[in-house]
Amino acid sequence: MASERSSRLRPLAIDHVAALASLVLFAVSYPTVSQEDDAAPRVAVLDSTVLDRFLDEVHTLEARFEQELFTADGRLAERQSGTLVLERPSRFRWHYSEPFEQLVVADGKNVWIHDVELEQVTVTPLDESAASSPAMLLSGDQAVREGFTVVDEIADGELKSVLLEPELEGTDFRSVRIGFDGLTPRRLELVDGLGQVTVIELFDVKLNGEIDEKLFRFDPPRGVDVIGKPAR
Repeated sequence: MASERSSRLRPLAIDHVAALASLVLFAVSYPTVSQEDDAAPRVAVLDSTVLDRFLDEVHTLEARFEQELFTADGRLAERQSGTLVLERPSRFRWHYSEPFEQLVVADGKNVWIHDVELEQVTVTPLDESAASSPAMLLSGDQAVREGFTVVDEIADGELKSVLLEPELEGTDFRSVRIGFDGLTPRRLELVDGLGQVTVIELFDVKLNGEIDEKLFRFDPPRGVDVIGKPAR
């Protein structure tokens, strides 16, 4: 059961959960797709004022989170909670405390996933292949941001909601929606290729506070199995 549970969560940890890592230092500006071209996707590509402000003004973020995974037919499959710390560019620490402990750390070069119950660590280099993944959407650089297109920005209750889609083919998700309260991200919704929806709610969000650099370092504990090879 533990192995099955862990294998389910790892894709969320890398591609969905880490979607809060940072936006980019790049203003969003794309031409609108012509509606006269039948071969082109009929998507209104927008500039996003809220994203631009977030890019300019927010450099660190701390929060606690609650996360739910829904199947394509709307059934609740998983519920998790924990804490998040991120610092642009490309560094974050996502700690699951419930229902069981798991730690995801990006140190700027690698992503480390520590499954405490299984005594197992997986490491993946944080290279150009992550440029269009939601794992880097909030913590990347210009190359990462260029992997996304803003296709909609609407008022969603008290939040301003921004919908983004990946530019590159072959990604394992369809879209990411981020709900902002001013400059503060409060809600994320990620839709994967199977139609599953991950909803992440953020609470007690603190922006631009001092972050202890040690939080973004990870050394595998003694005795754990390490899968993968880190970039140096």
